[in-house]
Amino acid sequence: MEKRVEAFIDRHHLLVKDRPVLVALSGGADSVALLCVLCRLGYTVEALHCHFHLRGEESDRDCAFVARLCQQMGVPLKVKHFQTADYARQHGQSIEMAARELRYQWFGQQLQESGAQAICVGHHTDDQAETLLLNLLRGTGIRGLAAMHPRNGHVARPLLCVGHADILAYLKDRQQPYVTDSTNLVPDTRRNYIRLHIMPLLRQLHATAPQAMAHTASLVQEALPCYLTGVKERMKQAGFAGNRLETEPFLQAGAPPLLLHEWLAPCGFNATTVDDIARHIPCRPGTQWMSGTHRVVADRGCLLLRPLHEQPKAPCLRMHTVETIGATGPRVAYFDADLITQPLHTRLARKGDWFVPFGMKGRKLLSDFLTDSKAGADEKAAQYVVCHGNDIIWVVGRRSDNRYRVTPSTHRILRLELTDEEQGTSM
Repeated sequence: MEKRVEAFIDRHHLLVKDRPVLVALSGGADSVALLCVLCRLGYTVEALHCHFHLRGEESDRDCAFVARLCQQMGVPLKVKHFQTADYARQHGQSIEMAARELRYQWFGQQLQESGAQAICVGHHTDDQAETLLLNLLRGTGIRGLAAMHPRNGHVARPLLCVGHADILAYLKDRQQPYVTDSTNLVPDTRRNYIRLHIMPLLRQLHATAPQAMAHTASLVQEALPCYLTGVKERMKQAGFAGNRLETEPFLQAGAPPLLLHEWLAPCGFNATTVDDIARHIPCRPGTQWMSGTHRVVADRGCLLLRPLHEQPKAPCLRMHTVETIGATGPRVAYFDADLITQPLHTRLARKGDWFVPFGMKGRKLLSDFLTDSKAGADEKAAQYVVCHGNDIIWVVGRRSDNRYRVTPSTHRILRLELTDEEQGTSM
């Protein structure tokens, strides 16, 4: 098995011998085998163990076992304790999702601090087959059929070339003990149900089903670069540009929903939502769809993809008094300085905001003003205003307030200028 893993590492350029490697070590068969193989292949290894405090004495047992094993093998070990249940409750997540998030956050920190080349995890062929099935059940595209890659960023999977049976045989031959997580034996999650019930049935139909499925995933991985090149070119023709989709070119090109899937799936949108968006193009402005992390907003003639909690960048303004009105334009505004009796501040526009647009006498809702100005949904969400107390004196980049205008009786003029960040001062 060691030779197979070594060949797999070389073929996929996963690791080099002159830099340290971090190993996620739970104490289970897969991670113990991974640690043993990498050490025997001559890599400099450091182990990381997560104590999630979810299984009482069993979790303590695993932690103690890992400590003994690393001491026997002369492998440095770091242990991190997590209050996983509290974290899941605070963030509205499942225990599984919370544990994964906490684990990889810590792994990332350790990677930076140690200068290691990668974090190695014990995923194997059977895990690959389970992942492929899970992705199919969710409704996946080509990326999902590729399942887990040998290396994804700083996460490396040297055991993807061997199965769980190979790992157990390897540990038995070496008389190497390991621990078993009892929660893996309960079909209370989709993955556990597939592992405990579906995979045995597939093996009855085809003895090497996991290997065949993993082989399919590897073939898709090889084809993926060619596929993505074609998709990227097609998306360009169909009106996709970064986080924006022009709907008219999309419709004229007769673009398939597949392009929407490739645009949105990386941001957490499932197949059902993507299909719903495709059916409603062109959409009424203001229509929205949301995933766990992003939203799609319909604007005039386009769809906009935005993070849910994106905070628009605050404008940087230069403020000083001048004797006369000079250059004008959307980036500059002039006011009667003697009317400015309080510190000015900037903020995002809010629902219900109003001001008196320059040249008018009556107040106007800011939302109506922006609509009349043909501002798009993304522009409205990112619109900043400059305030004097509760009064809006400048809709930044658009219009100043008539109440604070410069008149023939003005003695001092305040000039506000929208500048580049390096030159200006954020108010």
